[in-house]
Amino acid sequence: MFWDNVAGVYDVFVNVINRKTHQKLKEIVSDLIEPDDTVLECACGTGLLSAVIAEKCRQLTATDFSEKMLKKAEKNCRAFRNITYDQADITALPYPDSSFDKVVAGNVIHLLDNPLMALSELNRVCKDGGMLIIPTYMNKDDKGKTNGFSDAAQKAGADFKREFTMESYRQFFLDAGYPDVEASLADGRIPCAVAVMRKK
Repeated sequence: MFWDNVAGVYDVFVNVINRKTHQKLKEIVSDLIEPDDTVLECACGTGLLSAVIAEKCRQLTATDFSEKMLKKAEKNCRAFRNITYDQADITALPYPDSSFDKVVAGNVIHLLDNPLMALSELNRVCKDGGMLIIPTYMNKDDKGKTNGFSDAAQKAGADFKREFTMESYRQFFLDAGYPDVEASLADGRIPCAVAVMRKK
């Protein structure tokens, strides 16, 4: 699997290549987490957002489809005692309905064959009145051109299913039935839009 293969070097992308974007992304997500929150994080990768979330919340369940990414996240976040780690498929989550105050799915929507199925699952496990927080890389600029790094990652096997701009990303959630969606941008080498909405 591509993500198992890159787990060992992914932190270079996180902390060096796209550092500016990720610093802003962490600030945006941190501001959305409250001390009493129970949080589910899907596609946690190597723990970029896990550490930020765990620092603010009561309990975090961090999941990823890649076992090696999950092990790397556990190593990177070993200072935190309020994180549980699970290998899980975002399109078939093993949690009861209405289990979490906040549900985060970072930088994964553009990789999925069926993102609406994933969105349905995220919505299902979120408590009534809870919040969905879904950051995703903006692979295209406003002129519709794919950025160079995304193009290289695609050729290496990242297998992007969709390429979003800010406008098309917001429209994705509007079309999915979330009229209250708000999106903010973490700008940088590869920008990331953070979509935020309430459970419907």
